[in-house]
Amino acid sequence: MLYSGDYHMQLQDKVIIITGGCQGLGRAMGEYLAAKGAKLALVDLNQEKLDEAVAACKAAGGDARAYLCNVANEEQVTHMVAQVAADFGAIHGLVNNAGILRDGLTIKVKDGEISKMSLAQWQSVIDVNLTGVFLCTREVAAKMIELKNTGAIINISSISRAGNMGQANYSAAKAGVAADTVVWAKELARYGIRVAGVAPGFIETEMTGSMKPEALEKMTAGIPLRRMGKPAEIAHSVAYILENDYYTGRVLELDGGLRL
Repeated sequence: MLYSGDYHMQLQDKVIIITGGCQGLGRAMGEYLAAKGAKLALVDLNQEKLDEAVAACKAAGGDARAYLCNVANEEQVTHMVAQVAADFGAIHGLVNNAGILRDGLTIKVKDGEISKMSLAQWQSVIDVNLTGVFLCTREVAAKMIELKNTGAIINISSISRAGNMGQANYSAAKAGVAADTVVWAKELARYGIRVAGVAPGFIETEMTGSMKPEALEKMTAGIPLRRMGKPAEIAHSVAYILENDYYTGRVLELDGGLRL
């Protein structure tokens, strides 16, 4: 027999943790996976927005719960993962989506005055976007192994991993996430845990919505498909990776053909 359905992770009743789950890409992923019958553990820092996202996931057809947690805080991450496991009885997937921006040139000279990217600007982005991914991956993988659950961990990288001007902090973090995706895919394969990534280009979310209109226009003009991506298109890619049991150790680039 050429094809057997055994090689396909069904999303029905699978427990998936999504960090940064209350808005933008995270919320879109939650709703998309909920529509496929998944059980979502949405992790974020804003209780009000989390409650809205949980309601949206339930309306889409899946179960969902909210967890307040700062992914950069080791103690909070450990507690959150234990709580999810206790609440749902299993963990089958994690989407490391939580991220922040603190854009700025490393060195800027304006009217003869030199200004610099602060260490706080650098560190806060590394803490959330890189260390947070490490902490969540470590804790979820350990819990999955303990519970003898198999599944997948998906890291949200970015087109900026190639090196985007004004994003020394963000580019470093997103390149780090892409590198560790390969490391963890090799390390965790023996436990039946796949690790992959998605590197979105410019997508219509709150994050890009904060950009200046002229910057957005200039950026969109450089995308071969002449438009920004939609959150549902990223969600579709995440579902694909979850469902395809042979996809691991790779970062799927979804950017409308854009090259930085």
